[in-house]
Amino acid sequence: MALRLVSLSLSVFITLLLSQCATAAQDVTCSGMVPVRWRRESISIADFGGVGDGVTLNTWPFRKAIYRIEHLRRRGGTLLYIPAGVWLTGNFNLTSHMTLYLARGAVIKATQDTWNWPLVDPLPSYGRGRELPGGRYASFIQGNGLRDVIITGERGIIDGQGEVWWNMWRQRSLRFTRPNLLEFMHSREIHISNVVFKNSPFWNIHPVYCSNVVIRYVSIVAPYDSPNTDGIDPDSSSSVCIEDSFISTGDDMVAVKSGWDEYGIAYGRPSSGITIRRVTGSTPFSGIAIGSETSGGVEDVVVENINLYNTGIGIHIKTNVGRGGYIRNVKISDVSMNKVRKGIRIAGDVGDHPDGGFSQHAIPVVDGVTIKNVWGVGVEQPGSIQGIKNSPFTRICLSNVKLWGVGSRPSALWKCMDVSGAALGVQPWPCAELTTTFGTGGLCSGAI
Repeated sequence: MALRLVSLSLSVFITLLLSQCATAAQDVTCSGMVPVRWRRESISIADFGGVGDGVTLNTWPFRKAIYRIEHLRRRGGTLLYIPAGVWLTGNFNLTSHMTLYLARGAVIKATQDTWNWPLVDPLPSYGRGRELPGGRYASFIQGNGLRDVIITGERGIIDGQGEVWWNMWRQRSLRFTRPNLLEFMHSREIHISNVVFKNSPFWNIHPVYCSNVVIRYVSIVAPYDSPNTDGIDPDSSSSVCIEDSFISTGDDMVAVKSGWDEYGIAYGRPSSGITIRRVTGSTPFSGIAIGSETSGGVEDVVVENINLYNTGIGIHIKTNVGRGGYIRNVKISDVSMNKVRKGIRIAGDVGDHPDGGFSQHAIPVVDGVTIKNVWGVGVEQPGSIQGIKNSPFTRICLSNVKLWGVGSRPSALWKCMDVSGAALGVQPWPCAELTTTFGTGGLCSGAI
């Protein structure tokens, strides 16, 4: 088949790069770990028989185009251009050294044919599907063992058409765990930007066992009542940068994970070096979450400049007996909340178990959590910190946290138990378990 070069304007791509560089110059950013690379070759989905009429199924055109990229191995990689139009397709795999570029007006839309959706093995750190025993449905767009993959464009849309899956969940007619919208496994140097993710069947963006991942300038949207539609879930992954994005879904906006109970403990891959910055959004569940699946451990997490509204729990750190693992060195700052049910929750009794094989002796450790410069209005309950009796949470440090009630009503009281740490400038005052010792040698020395 004779291939024609895509008429992707060089000026458009340069404009995209310059806009990102301009923003990076103004704001602190971690996105430089995976830059947007220019590809020497560009091909179009239309070159492979793709039809963007919203009716024609384009599964084979997508698979053929990516097969060509994988096997010709052009130096510098290849850009797959998706023109304006609605490109209906089944699930497909990406390959290394490629860019998936969605033009303005381009929509990649998932077929609603659930009966022919392929199955994949469960994740080893979960031991089974997250929702049901056995395997799981393959993600709509996925990659395994890849390097140097970019998904970007001009605010094109990836639409999972998740309603059919949500209804199956509500009706309890699912056979296996629902598909994610986008999942990378065992991959590195992943860059995702300037794309809208819409109506995921399950979790939206799921990097698992990955490193060097940048997710920036994305919008992730799903109805407020869509079940388990987490926005971004870095899972047993390291060096992940999430910035400058809007997320409004039916479950946690961002949730850092690392495996589930005995399977996560055995797999033993932590999540570390996670940065979450300048994210705005709304959810009936958690805005920024760690857990509850943290059995491989979570450490070195930085969260800053977050804007939450109409949200269930603003900041939620959650684990449970049987998880094992640890949560440590978490720094959260500069968070604003408006109309939030609970401002801060750090809890050791959250989350279910994959089976009866978990150990009651697998007690998680939570140590070194600093939360500062938090402002909230319309907060029904300021927070709770409830550790585990045989493993109290330690060095929990709150500074300049102001959480005001709804209207003229003051906020309710904090609830604390099995915790030690410190608090300074917190309104309403949190609890007696947190001292005011921040100076040299204090519990929060150097943390604030």
